[in-house]
Amino acid sequence: MVTPVPQLASFELGFERMAPVGSPAVATSMLHGLLDRLEEAIDEETSGLERRAALDFTEISRRKSRSLLELSRATRALPQAMDGRLLERLARLRAKLLRNQELLGIHLAAAQEVAGILGSAIRYADSDGTYSSAPHASGPAAR
Repeated sequence: MVTPVPQLASFELGFERMAPVGSPAVATSMLHGLLDRLEEAIDEETSGLERRAALDFTEISRRKSRSLLELSRATRALPQAMDGRLLERLARLRAKLLRNQELLGIHLAAAQEVAGILGSAIRYADSDGTYSSAPHASGPAAR
């Protein structure tokens, strides 16, 4: 009877490719590579948010989602006890994710505020003032 070899997904150009994982050492090595890619995407987004640069959120989201999928698959092949280096990497990733979450929250709140201001301006511009308690500049009283 042949024992099946555990599989990890690796993505290249959007196509799934299965790579065998021979040992916990190989799985740990692959996990470090996955963490590198995930940290790179997180760092790029966080840096862009801090600098208020234009970001391709669709592409960054795709990269983060792909990395998280690969990460969840990779952790299945890991040994129960992880080495200290891997635990440190995971703690550093957690800190980066918390900072990224904070900046995304600020960005989202600002976008919601701008959307609210624009919505109010559009409602005001479309109104003739008939049902408002304040006089409207373009209503009958303005003539």
